Amino acid sequence: MIIRILGEGQFQLDDGLLDKLNAMDNRIVGHVSKGDKAGFAKDLAGLIAAVKEHGKPLDPSEILPSDVIIPSSDMTIEEARAVFSGEGLIKG
Repeated sequence: MIIRILGEGQFQLDDGLLDKLNAMDNRIVGHVSKGDKAGFAKDLAGLIAAVKEHGKPLDPSEILPSDVIIPSSDMTIEEARAVFSGEGLIKG
């Protein structure tokens, strides 16, 4: 699976990590729905860190279609309300 982190590039990850990333995404949706800014910021940073830790960075000159696009870590909770709703970024 290809994941783009806005402002940081694309990463290739093993599909086996999908459940872990989806659980993190679901926690973020919960924080956003409750207005929990601290929890949102912490778990968004954790999601980005997990992608960077487990993913292989792709060459910036090679642009592939992304399966998931993760916003940058400076996204506000107000901006996140439009992105992290329903099933969140990762469907399933």
